[in-house]
Amino acid sequence: MGTYRRLALFVLASLFFGGTFVAAKAGLDYFPPLLFVALRFDIAAIALFGYVAATKSRDALRPRTLGDIVGILATGVFVIGLANAFLFVGQEHVSSGVGSIIFSLNPILTPVFAMVFLADERLSARGALGMLTGLVGVALVVQIDPSNLLGGAAVWKGVVFLGAVSGALGSVLIRWSDSSLSSSVRTAWALPVSAVLTHGLSIVSGESPAAVTWSPTAVVALGYVGIFAGAMAYIAYFGLLDDVGPIHGNLVFYAVPIVATLGGSALLGESISTLTLVGFIVIFAGFAVLASESIVAEVSNAYATLTARWNVENVGSASQTE
Repeated sequence: MGTYRRLALFVLASLFFGGTFVAAKAGLDYFPPLLFVALRFDIAAIALFGYVAATKSRDALRPRTLGDIVGILATGVFVIGLANAFLFVGQEHVSSGVGSIIFSLNPILTPVFAMVFLADERLSARGALGMLTGLVGVALVVQIDPSNLLGGAAVWKGVVFLGAVSGALGSVLIRWSDSSLSSSVRTAWALPVSAVLTHGLSIVSGESPAAVTWSPTAVVALGYVGIFAGAMAYIAYFGLLDDVGPIHGNLVFYAVPIVATLGGSALLGESISTLTLVGFIVIFAGFAVLASESIVAEVSNAYATLTARWNVENVGSASQTE
């Protein structure tokens, strides 16, 4: 049942987060980017607080330790707040497919931060190869050119990349905090932090609520990123992180570009270049190298367990026969 639950969380998080890039691209025609993010968190916070209030005891809702506070801040500031602020600002200038592919660097960045903050996480030679392969893929996606490094689309792709960095760092800090709160409760506390942060960034940047153009498309886009890609996606994603850890949990972001690219093509008429597709394949190859390491480790552990059981059973049987 644990395996099926993790698979379900992975699929749901991939689908909901993949739709974020499409809805963000559509909604940014009607909202200033940071205000769009802030309103998203307002809606998600209300929805998720209602959910945890109905399903959790009052005692389970109360942060008790310093680790709980650190986990809430890591979630609210880095994984949700800054990651989405960078993403939505950059998404104004890049397609949903390209934005999601750049954001899929998150799983390759995670082991780097894990080496610093988590004593039991070390990047092996195979892991380093996977990370390097993924970086090459991202370079292909971004289409680095010395002539556009200081301006143009490369700058906005770099902004989306900063969102991936923030998300990777925050997910490791959550694990490091060793919070006793459930993932849904921790996220319910974190979303108001994210909302306050992004409302503040919106005000400082000079955005105005008067710039919002309310239309059916705007309402649908905001509703999607607030409820589905907000409250529901965060329940699935942070539940997965708690189950399998940041390195494996963030592999969700390798599936997200498929959803975003297909959705952007079907709903927004976006196209994606051949070089970008090649970049995605290279990024996926990096993921395969990283994933193969854990698969080999799990097979080795399973073999050792079966061998130990066989020895115990056979030694026990031989002793009884004697």
